Amino acid sequence: MAGRILYVFILIFSVLQGNVFAQDRKIIQFSGLISSVGGELPVPFVTVTNKSHNQTAYAADNEGFFSFVAHVGDTIRFTSVGFDPVEYVIPYTPSDKFTARINMKSLVIELPAVMPFPWASIEEFNMAFMALDVSNDDASRIKRNLSPEALAALSQVVPRSAEEIQTYNSMQRHINMTNKNINQRFANPLFSPFAWGSFINSIVKGDYSRKRLQY
Repeated sequence: MAGRILYVFILIFSVLQGNVFAQDRKIIQFSGLISSVGGELPVPFVTVTNKSHNQTAYAADNEGFFSFVAHVGDTIRFTSVGFDPVEYVIPYTPSDKFTARINMKSLVIELPAVMPFPWASIEEFNMAFMALDVSNDDASRIKRNLSPEALAALSQVVPRSAEEIQTYNSMQRHINMTNKNINQRFANPLFSPFAWGSFINSIVKGDYSRKRLQY
């Protein structure tokens, strides 16, 4: 009798344990959004690794969104450069989908702004202040930098930009085509004023010669 009771107890325990295990290994669509702690800004391109399933790795998009198939109870690890790694265990859910909000803490520490002092002592500051040329204002510097001499000196050392080279080549092609058209126009005797003048002179001289022959 005691053996039967023990057998029934073991059978019930096995069934309950099997149901719990089946619930823990339930397949779901695990999705979520990754943001930074405090700033609530999305953390882009985070590496998402399923440590419970052959270290399968995924990647979040540029908005910090991720979605993949996993099991209930899987341990998911989130890593990104400049952020503290986070591990998350997928809890049990009656649905076949689960959405989580993952917060990652930034490892970057913002230090307060510091204004460097370029002089080693107050004496050096006084000397630099007394030697300051207050007459050299912005207007005079602009005028000096845009003078023809300064621009000519810069043109000797500053290389040409792509836009300037293209403009120069286009201008040269235009000049060459214009000269070519002019040469072709004057090469035709019908369009040359010099050819017409020579032709008229030859006609006049021919008339004079015929008149002389008649006399």
